[in-house]
Amino acid sequence: MPQVNLNGDLVDKSAAKISVYDHGLLYGDGVFEGIRVYSGKVFRLHEHVERLYESALHLLLDIPWPRDRVIAEVLRTVEANKKIDGYIRLVITRGEGTLGLDPEKCGRPQVIIIVDDISLYPPKMYDEGMEVITSSIIRSHPNTISPRVKSLNYLNNILAKIEATRAGVPEAIMLNHLGEVAECTADNLFLVKHGLLRTPPISAGILEGVTRNTVIDLAEASGVTVQEMALTRHDVYTADELFLTGTGAEIISVVKVDGRVIGNGKPGPISKNLRERYQVLVRS
Repeated sequence: MPQVNLNGDLVDKSAAKISVYDHGLLYGDGVFEGIRVYSGKVFRLHEHVERLYESALHLLLDIPWPRDRVIAEVLRTVEANKKIDGYIRLVITRGEGTLGLDPEKCGRPQVIIIVDDISLYPPKMYDEGMEVITSSIIRSHPNTISPRVKSLNYLNNILAKIEATRAGVPEAIMLNHLGEVAECTADNLFLVKHGLLRTPPISAGILEGVTRNTVIDLAEASGVTVQEMALTRHDVYTADELFLTGTGAEIISVVKVDGRVIGNGKPGPISKNLRERYQVLVRS
């Protein structure tokens, strides 16, 4: 039985429970991080924890543990579950409160650490590439809540995911309020044009992905020029290569968008090279 870390206590999955009055459940008031375990090592743990605290700061949510305690508890939970390759979901909720929005009426925030398996896409899709659509659901306006906050409220993404599923594809590209390409429902987006690697900037309304930043570093180290720039659907449709990045997805090529074939309809050389470099990095 998987062990869940609930406020520092390791309990069986079936016994891991929070109050129905927790504002994380009632209002999506909380933050989270998805983190990978490779060969028994937690990948980019410090970067994920730093982003967690940054998201919490934006929401004026006080995480009850210092950073080193969070890191230690994540590692303890991975060890307790004997997980060699897997996925960590680190969650902070506002805590138990009243049937009202006021966070001041909530008690101590809840810390939840889940260690389990994850498989977003089948292996064949990584070899052959995937098809996506452009969603009619846009990313939330940055003047509502910053897209850089990884909060528990994912309805915007979920609606786009539903649209993709109904279209018979696993992912959807989301545009921002300006009509520019932002990201997908759970992944950042990169394209290749004339040997240059391009990706939307943070200002486009995207989450600053840990995997995204890792891919940028890998590309630059291999001599590929990276441009963070505003992108449109035209740029996507006319790209030589297109791929998505994310903690769960890792690196996966896109070979068709809105029924349009991208490049030659197969994962491109730069995409494949970066995927290979990424696999070497995470297991080194």
